[in-house]
Order: sequence, then structure tokens, then C-alpha cells
Amino acid sequence: MGIHGRPLAVASGFELANDELIVIAITGDGDGYSIGGNHFIHAMRRNPNITHIAQNNQVYALTKGQYSPTSEKGYKTKTSPYGAVEPPVNPLALALASDASFVSRTFAGNKQHMARIFKEAIKHRGYALVDVLQPCIIFNRLNTYDWYKARVFDVEEEGHDRRDRSAAWELAQMWGDRIPMGVLYQDERPIYEDQEVALSNGPLVKRELEALTPEQVERLKAKFL
Repeated sequence: MGIHGRPLAVASGFELANDELIVIAITGDGDGYSIGGNHFIHAMRRNPNITHIAQNNQVYALTKGQYSPTSEKGYKTKTSPYGAVEPPVNPLALALASDASFVSRTFAGNKQHMARIFKEAIKHRGYALVDVLQPCIIFNRLNTYDWYKARVFDVEEEGHDRRDRSAAWELAQMWGDRIPMGVLYQDERPIYEDQEVALSNGPLVKRELEALTPEQVERLKAKFL
């Protein structure tokens, strides 16, 4: 649990404290790609062993339907009657540009596909993004289940090679008549925890704390107080 926009920071703390855990951070498109956008970019850069599931319904569904970072340009709401001015964030393209080691998308209307992608993301050693196209049936009357079902396709069924970064980039640009889902890109590289010297002797939570001697306390006081 964490405050709005900060799940990835909290998840990183859990992972650094005990890298034997399976750590999953769940965000929405609002907190994950807007207020938490900075954490999003730097988590991908560091490549900690975290699975990030972003529930993307293209609207601020819990705060009465304002348009979100992923809403279509021109999308009208009660607080934006003339439509969203900004173009939407492309989370998959942003993930690829930020060097994420696992970039994927799935659709809440296909439970089997969603379960398979979740499993692959959790098994991946490193930061894994799963962008879940999840319609909001209350506020978003544009991007509905039927709208998605007529457009989504599985990249694996079309022979996509998830190691091909250039092909993944092209797929990430697709939106409209055809919307790709599946693992667009996967790369195996060292995770943050393997490179952090402080974790070289095992998880921090399993260390026994050693009491400071009076001399060490005095040196610390003299340095910092």
C-alpha cells in the first residue's frame, strides 16, 4: 500500500529490504503515468525486480471522471466540457524509451490472456510493465469492452519477436483500428539488486544489527551534529 502516485517508490523499498519477495505494484493510469510519472521512468532505468500492473481505463475513475494522462485528445468530461487539449501519454513507447526490460499490454476483457501476461511479468527478472486496458463502465463511454474487442490483437499470434526492439517500437505506436497486446519487448539484463553492494550479503531484513560502540556514537555526533 502507498499514497497516490507512490506505489513504485514503496515497492522499490520493499524489494531493497528483502529481495527474496515477489513484489507487485498496482497503479492506475492516473497515478502511475501522471503524479507517479517520475517514479515510473526511474524504476525502468534502475530495473529492480518489480512487476508493475497499471490499470489503464483512460479516465480518473475514482475522482468523478476527469480526463487522465491516457485519455484521447478531445475527450470530454464534466470538468473539461470542451475536451482534453493534450495528446495522450503512450505508456508502452515511454517504457521502451526509458529502457524497460519487459514491456507488455493486456485487456481486461480477455481473462486468459491477462493471466498469462501477469504470470510472464512476475517470472521476468527485472522491472516488468503490464499496461492493462481496463474499461471504466461508469465514466468512459468511448473506450468500452466492445470498442476494445473489435480492435485488440495478440502480437504473438502474428509472429512478433519480443527481442526485436525496433519491431516493439513500431507496435507501441499502433492505436485506433488495431491495438496490440502481449509482450512487446523483453530483455534479460542485470537487475538493480544484483549491483547494489549493500545487498551483497543477503536481504537487509535478515541481518543482525550490531550495537554501536560509545566511540562510534561520538564520531557520528561530531560529524553530523
